[in-house]
Amino acid sequence: MTESLVGGASAAPLSMRATAVVASAIVSASRQLLTDLEQGRRIDAAVLRKAMQAAFGSSDATGAWNWKTAYDACEAATVLFLRRHGAAMRAKAASPAAMLSMLMRITALLPTQTRRSEESDTLQQFSTPIGLAYVASVAAAITPADVVLEPSAGTGHLAILAELAGASLVLNEFAERRAGILGQIFPSVSIARFDAAHINDHLDARIVPSVVLMNPPFSAAIQVDRRMADAALRHVGSAFSRLPEGGRLVAITGANVAPDNPMWIDSFKRLQEHGRVVFSAAIDGAVYAKHGTTIDTRLTVIDRVPADDIASLPATDGIAPDLPTLLDWVIRCVPARRPLVGTVAAAAPAIASTPTPRSVRAYVAQRQPVTAAPASELVATEDS
Repeated sequence: MTESLVGGASAAPLSMRATAVVASAIVSASRQLLTDLEQGRRIDAAVLRKAMQAAFGSSDATGAWNWKTAYDACEAATVLFLRRHGAAMRAKAASPAAMLSMLMRITALLPTQTRRSEESDTLQQFSTPIGLAYVASVAAAITPADVVLEPSAGTGHLAILAELAGASLVLNEFAERRAGILGQIFPSVSIARFDAAHINDHLDARIVPSVVLMNPPFSAAIQVDRRMADAALRHVGSAFSRLPEGGRLVAITGANVAPDNPMWIDSFKRLQEHGRVVFSAAIDGAVYAKHGTTIDTRLTVIDRVPADDIASLPATDGIAPDLPTLLDWVIRCVPARRPLVGTVAAAAPAIASTPTPRSVRAYVAQRQPVTAAPASELVATEDS
């Protein structure tokens, strides 16, 4: 039963209203933290506590917020920083490596996430480090003609980099609080709240993305109280099914989800009945250290194009020790995207299909005009 307002309108359920209030407070804290990032000031525990207390009107001792909530505010501040200064950063960067360096400098100002919540453990909420999100966006070779789906959008690190490339966004996030944050920092985008393991079953049929950027839970499934070893592949398979021919999916998974891992070879063969794995590389766990884990991960690129031989899977030699190495591998090894077949449409007005095929090398060579506000001191002091 819903509560009644004056005039007969229905109020949102208390839990929804409470979540909206929390999301608003988190974004309020993130705007205060944005000022620190723009000044190149390190956000330590004291700075973060002050911002959260100001936004919530109380300390964490009252239970109004916890430190996982505070980390979400830091991540939202990173998104806001890139919306304001990202175009200027792209224009200033002489190379992809220089852009990555600037992003890593932002990361260095943020606190290490040392505490978790019950929800973050249950749903395996480890947000994509902004540097890794950038490398994933480079691998996707996004154009302004693209519609980009992020099935587990978290706090928006992958989404903001797709936005900077000019793409239209389709965002989905199951966790209510994080969906609320996304709704405030991406106000022009409708946020869906489906179980991303079945995203293709739930999204409106008119939504046909040309690119999927995703960082799914590695081994967790909604309403399942045990470890699901194939959780990431379930997410990948569902999102991949939504792509038209010529579309590209870029996924961050656990390092063991490798095409040449005997445990998953059959799964990848089945996937290659409809597409082609064109790149896969493991990444040292140090890349995730700021986000509270050191698990090795993997970046995999899958194109929705016919495979010549479903049993022919790319080798996954070695492990990238850091993001600059991974970026170099992506630029050198990820092939050009194929033309799209059919029309790509989203909740926004329809976007014409068949953009000019673009190689990763061509994508990273693009120079963007400076349309954002003046770059922050953090960006302006970058010499590379």
